Amino acid sequence: MPVSGVTVVFLLILVVLVAFVTEVVPNDVTAISVVAALVVLEPWTGVGTRAAISGFANPATVTLIAMYMLSAGVQNTGIVERIGVHLAAFTAGREFRALVATVCTTGPLAGFVNNTPIVAVFIPMVTDLAENAGLSPSKLLMPLSYAAILGGTLTLVGTATNILASDFARLLVDGRDGIGMFEFTGLGVVLLAVGLAYLLTVGWRLTPARVPVDSDPVTEFDLDNYLTFMSVRSESAAVGQTVEAFDAAHPEIRVLQARRDGEAYAGPHSDRVLEAGDVVVVHGSVQAVNRFREAAALGHRAREAVTEDTFDAAATDGTLAKAVVPDHSSFVGKTVAQTGLHDYHETSVLALRRGGELIRTELADRTLQTGDLLLVRTTPASIRYFTDTGDLVVADERALDHLVDGSADEIAPLSPKMPLAVGILGGVVGLAALDVLSIVIAALAGVVAMVVTGCLTTADAYDAVSWNVIFLLAGVIPLGIALESTGGAALVAASLVAAGEVLPLLGVMFVLYLVANLLASVITPVATAVLMIPVGVDAAARLGANEFAFLLAVMFASATSFMTPVGYQTNLMVYGPGGYEFTDFLRVGGPLQLILAVVATAGIGVIWGV
Repeated sequence: MPVSGVTVVFLLILVVLVAFVTEVVPNDVTAISVVAALVVLEPWTGVGTRAAISGFANPATVTLIAMYMLSAGVQNTGIVERIGVHLAAFTAGREFRALVATVCTTGPLAGFVNNTPIVAVFIPMVTDLAENAGLSPSKLLMPLSYAAILGGTLTLVGTATNILASDFARLLVDGRDGIGMFEFTGLGVVLLAVGLAYLLTVGWRLTPARVPVDSDPVTEFDLDNYLTFMSVRSESAAVGQTVEAFDAAHPEIRVLQARRDGEAYAGPHSDRVLEAGDVVVVHGSVQAVNRFREAAALGHRAREAVTEDTFDAAATDGTLAKAVVPDHSSFVGKTVAQTGLHDYHETSVLALRRGGELIRTELADRTLQTGDLLLVRTTPASIRYFTDTGDLVVADERALDHLVDGSADEIAPLSPKMPLAVGILGGVVGLAALDVLSIVIAALAGVVAMVVTGCLTTADAYDAVSWNVIFLLAGVIPLGIALESTGGAALVAASLVAAGEVLPLLGVMFVLYLVANLLASVITPVATAVLMIPVGVDAAARLGANEFAFLLAVMFASATSFMTPVGYQTNLMVYGPGGYEFTDFLRVGGPLQLILAVVATAGIGVIWGV
């Protein structure tokens, strides 16, 4: 019996979904594999080479690249950081004010600037707000992510799924030339208001305080038995050696600091020569440290405990910092050793938290993943480098404070080009909103204007793009083409049509919304939109319903994923710094997701009809 094209496409989708959920390989690699698989299976999928690579030339893909660059141009002016600095003055150390400042600032900003860099900038600032208010940072970081997600529903450029939905509207809905810049802003404002009201009331009570207030990172990462004071004896092999040479001679451990006469000096890259009577701070497992102590003839100062204050004593040369690995980091997929953190950035990784797993041994061989939280001993220069490149997001403001004396102008200096960059972004939005130019052309013109006026360098523009997201989008778009061309979308839509026999049209749309919402919680919102929008539009056509309304239902459902840390990249970014458990997102985000499903479905029905 011959295998049908629909069967092959469904099997391919099943494999892709499993790969997305398990992340056996990065999602963008899975998506590119889809491109190759579709062409290899062309007799069944009907997707040739040109169609398979069409995702790279899709207006949604190009628009998203341009919006990443425009967001970087605005962010480089320092305006987002300056807003964060002023939040501290507003909160005045009060808990509820800290929450209000966090969510009510992040949401509106995310409607115009990509929400991932906003969350990256706000994580250390929100952590500092929590400390000033005597509050666990966990109480603010999850609301920060949720507010950023809600803000993405405000405008066409708020999130990648909105841009993608606009292109689908142009292709699948008769009489539509995409979606207007502010066409759904009214409903987006309602969703934002409802979501913020939830976060300020019920969500506030449900959000756990996982990380203790002003917790010592040594205790937080359970490193008490992995950090040790040792004294240099006169017969020790360390005498006469530099800290760097002594550290290099013992690869099982790390010499993080040397002390003499009450003064602390950072290691392990220090050229300071060790003398008898010096004290060194050593990092390693109990077994490795004991072997090191015996081999180097060092004394063990068991009564003295290593704490964060131990490293603050040498803050001008080194400090402890918590840092998140963002989705666009060049470190993703590399082992800690391959990143060159120790060799090139004078940064030692002391512990790694991944979800509920805490890793403190054999760190050099650990492969870094998006969302990993690292505890590092690093230098101010390296913190500045990580902040500029975005390879790591420093997750505590105290580490950033070591860069400057602390005034607002030093912490968040505003570029003279700030008005120009904001004006260019405003011009892009205005031109697209007034239909003077399509969003893709307006965005590209905006990027050119940013570069020509010096608001953005070409290097910064390329670095700003989350290329893994771009490749993911370009890879799954042809999968949607195959689903539609083989009749797979129509087959899935038939089940929704069947539901229409017992449910009103609004009820069918609600079911579609829930399915897309749940799917977005386990795979990416972009993949959900690609797979479910053709299904929704086809079902609406069969039911004689409003095709555009059903498309919007999938768009909003895909863009509002709160139930899992993997459903949206900003959730993953706060997962480690907040010390959350997987079930925390289900407990806090589940009710919010259900409430918004009801509000969004009803709002679409009222505004656009079904």
